[in-house]
Amino acid sequence: MNCNIANTQETVLMTPCEPHDLVRGQEQCLLERVTPVLKVQNVTLDLRHIARIDAAGIAALISLYRTAQNAGHEFAIIHATERVAAILALVGLDAILQSHHPAQDEQAARQPAAA
Repeated sequence: MNCNIANTQETVLMTPCEPHDLVRGQEQCLLERVTPVLKVQNVTLDLRHIARIDAAGIAALISLYRTAQNAGHEFAIIHATERVAAILALVGLDAILQSHHPAQDEQAARQPAAA
């Protein structure tokens, strides 16, 4: 899974690119790329291209959230697809992980992403 990263002041916007699923076998790459960034700054993860998520993907998001909390930073998701948002709501993570700053998120989403 490749990740695009765009610096946006205090928060880094990261976008998982390929594959389009956050499932067992794909979550480790996301953890390896995002965890080090979370240790030094806030991260917002754009999930607009993630079609499916399973327990391993959910566990990865929880792990990233904990890493951020332990480092004194924020971790949030934006643009979750309807299917992913429904699953996060079902397990009660929507209120914890979804960003609550829509204007800031839209500005971050418009920033060009660097490889």
